[in-house]
Amino acid sequence: MTNREVKKGNIFALFPLLIFVLLFIGAGIFTKDFSGMPLNVAVLIASAVALLMNQKETFSSKVERFTKGAGHPNIILMGLIFILAGAFTEVAKGMGAVESTVNLGLSLLPSNLLLVGLFVIGCFISIAMGTSMGTVVALAPIGIGIASQTGIPLALAMATVVGGAMFGDNLSMISDTTIAAARTQNVKMKDKFKVNFFIVLPGAILTAIILGAITRGNVATISGEYPYDLLKILPYVAVLAAALLGAHVLVVLVGGTIFAGIIGMMDGSYSLGGFVQAISKGIMNMEDLAIIAILIGGIVEIIRHNGGIDSLLYFITSKIKTKKGAEFGIASLVSMVNMATANNTISIVIAGPLAKSIADEYGVDPRKSASLLDTFSGSLQGVLPYGAQMLAVSGLAAISPISIIPYSFYPVLMGVCGVVAILIGYPKFRQT
Repeated sequence: MTNREVKKGNIFALFPLLIFVLLFIGAGIFTKDFSGMPLNVAVLIASAVALLMNQKETFSSKVERFTKGAGHPNIILMGLIFILAGAFTEVAKGMGAVESTVNLGLSLLPSNLLLVGLFVIGCFISIAMGTSMGTVVALAPIGIGIASQTGIPLALAMATVVGGAMFGDNLSMISDTTIAAARTQNVKMKDKFKVNFFIVLPGAILTAIILGAITRGNVATISGEYPYDLLKILPYVAVLAAALLGAHVLVVLVGGTIFAGIIGMMDGSYSLGGFVQAISKGIMNMEDLAIIAILIGGIVEIIRHNGGIDSLLYFITSKIKTKKGAEFGIASLVSMVNMATANNTISIVIAGPLAKSIADEYGVDPRKSASLLDTFSGSLQGVLPYGAQMLAVSGLAAISPISIIPYSFYPVLMGVCGVVAILIGYPKFRQT
């Protein structure tokens, strides 16, 4: 029954995505240098391949469709967040906010608990804010500072930030992924939260233990006094507070940038011209990522129009035979769509209605299906090198997103917890 609800699609429509992965990841594996193939060049080539496909349409119509996808409101918003995050980060860094914040942490916490603290803070902030991108923007500069002053690998610090961000993105009552998962499965968000929380909690606990264990050796690299100025920390406090109060992320970033600039001009860190130049430098640092996000949006729209997404849906649903198979099918479905779209919210919106049909047909509790949608899309999003979160932290830290993946403990454990929950039939629901 479920298969008849899905068009067979066209598996060859996914070819641009394959080209992109082969160019970006394959070239890095082959040359052992992931900076050898720039991300922007790989995505540009994939864009050209997407536009050359489907000879039944005119090139002009394909370009129009590509630009429609590239100009989707979510894509443009993502680009704006990238460049404004760059501006805030650069201005705050220039007036000493990062140094003071890190030194405060070094003064208050044992060195072997710095990353554990960063992860736990990220978990709470992302649950309260309901956005992984907002959490990444707020905590990445602090993670960069911790890495620079402790000898902890920068990629590990960035992976920790992404892990904390994905924890709340998966669970928060105001997260767009939670809302999308709950609505598509016709279940209350609080009920979905209760099920989802206990599925992923072991992964979060294990992540904190792992972070504490692997950073113990950094104690010897930290010595001396750690001077800090509480005034310089205020921009980060203000950004977090505004986000927690529900302010729009663009308002938060613009306000934080202005606030940091004012403090910098008050203490002599900036002249007015220097403040403006810092904003410009921060924007330029992130321009590349904004362009990449726009191009990926265009590629995804071409893939969707040519039947690539439909082919993924059809392939998954054709393999389902049992209830446990249905749960694995829902997990695989949203994961594969997320891989094609590089956006966990969009993947839930696309896969959700079909997941609901699968859940109804095979007796999967809607609280479980909603949790599976959110858990597996978030797990993959947290390790996807061309996902928004990884692009943001790698751009701010000026490192390859590939270098972050080996340290992505929580997103991986999040997926492992989801698989275990399916295998052991957890949680057990009372029959109604």
